[in-house]
Amino acid sequence: MKKRMMPIVQSPGPGRSPDLTTIFTDRLPNKVCMKVIVIIFLLFAYTAIPARGQTANPEKYQYVFTVAQDGSGNFTKIQDAIRAMRGYPLAPITLYIRNGVYNEKIELPANNTDVTFIGESVDSTIITYADYSGKGSLTTFTSYTAKISGNRFIAENITFVNAAGPVGQALALYVDADQALFKNCRFIGNQDTIFNGGETARQFFWNCYIEGTTDFIFGPATALYSHCIIKAKANSYITAASTTKGKAFGLVFTHCRILAEPGVKKLFLGRPWRAYAKTVFIHCEMPAAIAPEGWHNWSNPDNEKTVYYGEYGSQGPGSSASKRVSWARNIGAVAATLYTPEQVFATCSPQLPAATTWYKNIQPAAFKWPVK
Repeated sequence: MKKRMMPIVQSPGPGRSPDLTTIFTDRLPNKVCMKVIVIIFLLFAYTAIPARGQTANPEKYQYVFTVAQDGSGNFTKIQDAIRAMRGYPLAPITLYIRNGVYNEKIELPANNTDVTFIGESVDSTIITYADYSGKGSLTTFTSYTAKISGNRFIAENITFVNAAGPVGQALALYVDADQALFKNCRFIGNQDTIFNGGETARQFFWNCYIEGTTDFIFGPATALYSHCIIKAKANSYITAASTTKGKAFGLVFTHCRILAEPGVKKLFLGRPWRAYAKTVFIHCEMPAAIAPEGWHNWSNPDNEKTVYYGEYGSQGPGSSASKRVSWARNIGAVAATLYTPEQVFATCSPQLPAATTWYKNIQPAAFKWPVK
């Protein structure tokens, strides 16, 4: 059997090295050789493209999107609009949503930063779904109607609903975005209505309405609820913070009004989902349904040594501090001045985008439907 002879590569001469193309092409048939040359050329051409191409010409991208069920917008579904948005956009993106009941489960991924949702009206722009923990393979954290992970997110005039009913954990909102702002929004659910996720995330709820049954505002984030209405629908617990150890602030409620349905007779302000939970109520109105002891240790006395629970300036028939648990804090007037957006959200480098201004954007935004 004859041995197959390899082609001989001729020397390029003294002091010279054969180039890569010559080494490959001298060993290959002509047709294959041409393909190799084309591939090598394309690779060099691609790597020669200037890096500025990723940030040049921002005007060629779309920054305003519209959703309407009647077909008058860019899309009829909110998730389809999200999929069309550029990740890490070169300018803020605004999504206008016409009135309608949008029966869909939506997710804004972490790479979709700087996005604003503006609904036409809070009572009639409704995003609803009916998932719950235990439905198939769903858990508490996958039962959401809306999941918001893109930083510097804003929502205004939108109602988020989990319509599963009193079946256990069922989130209307899962938000783990940092610098997330919700203005004039409504959140309707039962157990676990809002999950304030993200151990280092900061979230601001301004002039919102939240209702639920058990632990319906919970999680590890630093979340400030200001000028909100909070309605309890069961004898249970409003909050279940799981504040990360070492953080200055957990769940903070200022100038809020707490309501209770007529059948509710014993309502706790909170219980610790994790040992270092922090929850405070500053200048809030308390209904008669608030339990005199105010707080619960989740049947673990050790939690009393590590949690930070307190009130200042509470008003209403449920505001008396005389029978509050001994391990709750009676926040003084000086300490109460620390619970401002500037102080609560100060734990960030001022060099980061909008780090010192995002929470100031509480004025109503106009619903500007683009003219075609």
